[in-house]
Amino acid sequence: MYMSVEANLERKGNNLPNFLLSVWLKYVKLGYHYLISHVIYLLLVPLLRIVSAHLSTFSVEDLVLLWSQLKFNLVSYVVCSVLMVFLGRLYFMTRPRNIYLVDFACYKPKPELMYSKELFMERSRLHKIFTEDNLDFQQKIVGRSGIGQMSYFPEAILCVPANLCMAEAIKEAEMVMFGAIDNFLAKTGVEAKDIGILVVNCSLFNPITSLSAMVVNHYKLRANIVSYNLGGMGCSAGLISIDLAKQLLQ
Repeated sequence: MYMSVEANLERKGNNLPNFLLSVWLKYVKLGYHYLISHVIYLLLVPLLRIVSAHLSTFSVEDLVLLWSQLKFNLVSYVVCSVLMVFLGRLYFMTRPRNIYLVDFACYKPKPELMYSKELFMERSRLHKIFTEDNLDFQQKIVGRSGIGQMSYFPEAILCVPANLCMAEAIKEAEMVMFGAIDNFLAKTGVEAKDIGILVVNCSLFNPITSLSAMVVNHYKLRANIVSYNLGGMGCSAGLISIDLAKQLLQ
């Protein structure tokens, strides 16, 4: 019996993933990404060190002699100049550009959509579609999710009975998206035709047509806009959206 249990444990242990290998592969990928991202610097730094070490041995007479030779050798002079210009341009083109958040805008709903946590729980009980366990779970989520006493809730959820349908979901999405974009355009003076990149992120609601397509059609954005519609990745995907926009701008 003991040998049988030991054999089963050993067999299960063999089926477990090799975590050390996973960690090793992770660092290999990070190293490869770093190498590809900085290959131009890794190539130029040794070359510059060699050139600097060689030039440090030159005296003033050597430099004067080199200059006199270059004056009478036009081809070498032109090649050296073109090479320096090319390397300088390559450096400025390949270095990562700094991306800044210049301005932003948020959507603030109407005051009548502001409810306290207690009123939200009261409306949930009035719907009479949740069990006591469901209500207890809602109470825990409301208490731990950072929702305050002056939070805004969708109108479709707060009315009795709740009006949960596709039309109300689209209405809520348009209200938030168009409200935020309208505030941004009015605040910054940017015209819709000047927008070249659009990234929309929503965790749960992913209709067809997509939310990004709704924005493009509503504001008549230009035909060659770079548009992304992210969904199903949780609220923290907002950071992924910002990083995606940063990479596209770079």
